[in-house]
Amino acid sequence: MKISHVPARFPEIDIARGAAVIMMVVFHTAFDLRFLGIAPLNVTTGFFRLLALSTAGLFLFLVGLSLSISAAYAETRLTRREFVMKYFSRGAFIFALGLGITLVTWLLIPSVFIRFGILHLIGLAVMASPLYSRFTWQNLLLGAVFIALGPVVAGIRGSGWLLWSGIHPPLFASVDYTPIFPWMGVVLIGVFAGSVIYPRGKRRPGFSPVSFAPLEFLGRHSLAVYLVHQPVIIALLLLLFSGSTAVPFTMPGF
Repeated sequence: MKISHVPARFPEIDIARGAAVIMMVVFHTAFDLRFLGIAPLNVTTGFFRLLALSTAGLFLFLVGLSLSISAAYAETRLTRREFVMKYFSRGAFIFALGLGITLVTWLLIPSVFIRFGILHLIGLAVMASPLYSRFTWQNLLLGAVFIALGPVVAGIRGSGWLLWSGIHPPLFASVDYTPIFPWMGVVLIGVFAGSVIYPRGKRRPGFSPVSFAPLEFLGRHSLAVYLVHQPVIIALLLLLFSGSTAVPFTMPGF
């Protein structure tokens, strides 16, 4: 009999991830309406800015939560080398998808293309997870440090090669920028939460799981939705508002 190295899915996590997908689609629809000059929505402050930050935060928190569960399960079934290679290869695949997004956005919107977005960060977080996934409260403390240093690092100007850290050139602009300071902190806090809520990768006794099939479906296929939703949204908006004469949006610098 084949032994699975994949833990059972928890529907509540898929539901939360599905909710994040809905939030992402709502924000990107509003963003595209503004970016294409169709509607004068304010997407850089106020409600939509809060929605964008909440969406990214929820996705990254769930990345950490899921890493905690997956790592707890895999550590009991894999050698250390197999464990490291499993997460390195998985993270490298996600990072490669991020590089693909970089290439596509560079070709289509070169002035604000994605140099280090959420897929780049998730890829690095997964590749590095064997270094931190077995810790508990240490991840909470380190995560808080990453978040606290976020504004400090964001105020530092430097080479574009340091974009991954949060240091960036003057007037840098991008349609997606998710550096490790502060966002890696959210992943680490998610790992901590996973170790508390799902000790040893198992749901705590007495917890009654919920179920909502539509959100579970979106949660299970969140990566695929992420990759295709923007072309679909943009195509629909251009089809519906082909006669728009509004002024296109210019991204503000960081």
